[in-house]
Amino acid sequence: MKDLRSREDIELLVDSFYQKVQRDELIGYIFTDVAKVNWDHHLPKMYDFWEAILFGQKGFKGNPIEVHFKLNQKHPLLDSHFERWKSIFYATVDEYFSGEYAQLAKEKAQSIADLMFFKISTLGRPTQNKK
Repeated sequence: MKDLRSREDIELLVDSFYQKVQRDELIGYIFTDVAKVNWDHHLPKMYDFWEAILFGQKGFKGNPIEVHFKLNQKHPLLDSHFERWKSIFYATVDEYFSGEYAQLAKEKAQSIADLMFFKISTLGRPTQNKK
């Protein structure tokens, strides 16, 4: 198996991953029914995101934390959702790639997902008025 080395590799990873996500019983509906993801728009952003994360390429524009805070307001994002996301991501990486960048992708995915869940679970709750 080869390592992640190019934009084309990232596109294969991202496309395969999100195909699995959309079919997943636990988190698929969040993408299709709650977020109503426009895949033609989302996938190129994810290519840019992972290309920036793994290879230091410029081009990603966006604020993933803000997007997930807004999504969490529509539908609570739980630890189980993030754990499933990571599980599918790791399995997809392992299905197609092996090597330094494949391992880095899994480490970055874990860090990003864990930080995002931490921020959402601690900061994403509505504030209560103090009397």
